[in-house]
Amino acid sequence: MNQGYTMIHFKAESGHGLTYANGIAKFSSAGIIIEFESKFIGLFSNGVKEVRVSLADIHSIAFKRGFVLLGPRIHLRLNSVAQASKLPTDNGKIVLKVAREDAAKAREAVARLEKDIAEYAAVLPPPQSSVSELFLEESSESTTQKLESN
Repeated sequence: MNQGYTMIHFKAESGHGLTYANGIAKFSSAGIIIEFESKFIGLFSNGVKEVRVSLADIHSIAFKRGFVLLGPRIHLRLNSVAQASKLPTDNGKIVLKVAREDAAKAREAVARLEKDIAEYAAVLPPPQSSVSELFLEESSESTTQKLESN
């Protein structure tokens, strides 16, 4: 049965290794749903959290395969610090450690999401021009003449 998304199990760290998270990332054409439980020092749970990340919120995503498929990871950077603070981060990057058996599925999910991000960016309207670009030309400042005083 086609679910419309790809599920990848992951582990993550934050707080210089003091907080560990186990979870599931669900990749779809609309973005990523990250569901995880974080534990402080592996003992005290903060409960299960769910964070939805749309295509517009994603700054970059990359699959790093690691050394001989040891330690494959998904590196995710977001456009919003507020959104990233809801997730386990490592110096501003969200690093999802993927099990070796899920590496191929994770690589495919990231490649599909990169394609979806490119298609999303292609349909966006062009960036707006600033007012100074519309009304001021570079040469207009040099040709401005002083008004005569009466």
